[in-house]
Amino acid sequence: MEKKQGKINIAKLMKTAFWAAILVLVLFFGKRLLPGDEADPEKDGGVSGNENTVGYRENDGDEIQRSATVVSHGGEQYVEAASSGSWGLGFGADGSETQPTGSLSKEELAEYDAWYLGADTEKVLYLTFDCGYENGNTEKILDALHKHNAKATFFVVGHFLESAPDLVKRMKEEGHMVGNHTWHHPDMDTIAEEAKFREELDLVAAKYKEITGEELNHFYRPPQGKYNLNNLAMAKKLGYQTIFWSLAYVDWNVDAQPTKEEAFSKLTGRVHPGAVVLLHNTSKTNGEILDELLTKWEEMGYHFGTLEDLTS
Repeated sequence: MEKKQGKINIAKLMKTAFWAAILVLVLFFGKRLLPGDEADPEKDGGVSGNENTVGYRENDGDEIQRSATVVSHGGEQYVEAASSGSWGLGFGADGSETQPTGSLSKEELAEYDAWYLGADTEKVLYLTFDCGYENGNTEKILDALHKHNAKATFFVVGHFLESAPDLVKRMKEEGHMVGNHTWHHPDMDTIAEEAKFREELDLVAAKYKEITGEELNHFYRPPQGKYNLNNLAMAKKLGYQTIFWSLAYVDWNVDAQPTKEEAFSKLTGRVHPGAVVLLHNTSKTNGEILDELLTKWEEMGYHFGTLEDLTS
């Protein structure tokens, strides 16, 4: 009897192991076949040296990486994450000073109080900086802005607020605006619950008020440019205007910084009226060239506006 019972138990174990193996195979190969689930360098990239900045990497906006697919669900329309989660741009010939096209048009964005560039009738630039952490370049950037009396908007995350409060105070004191880049710098395209979305923004606003005693400017930039229409609607509901960009270059990789020549080639070759310029405070190149770059733009006939000017 014991021998027979042992055979039955072994058979059950083998059967369980067989079905467990089948389940693992289904899950593994099923995930590999899901559309849009391939490795995303914008998602996987990060900055070394600080665990609080993992994943801090931005789409440089040089090209539209994916075509937008608008789908409906439960009576709501949103941009499908797998096909259009990253903001991107399409440019004409360098040197033409022609405004680029965006993943969404100005008219589509306007429905959500969202912007990526201004009018093409005036040679004005709107300077913005994304601040994930401090590595010694922000003071140089602020010095250059002060020299040119140019006002910018600094989009900050929680780590920057906690580690560099004196720089945040200086931004405010020198007339710059500070915007919301979320507390943890997550992929906001994956956050569907309004409570979680709100928390990412509220934590930044509360810390900014603790540091400065004033309310945060209600401008929001999605980390990595990841978005969907549901996100944009939630930001609008919370009183934020979403700010994308129309001019940027690959300046975020601290281990492979562009040369001065490469930076000038992109930032002067693709400049255009009404440009919302995205730069990163962590870029050594930006800290070194900003004074000269602002001078060059001024020589080209441009002046500098604020996001309040853009959105008013």
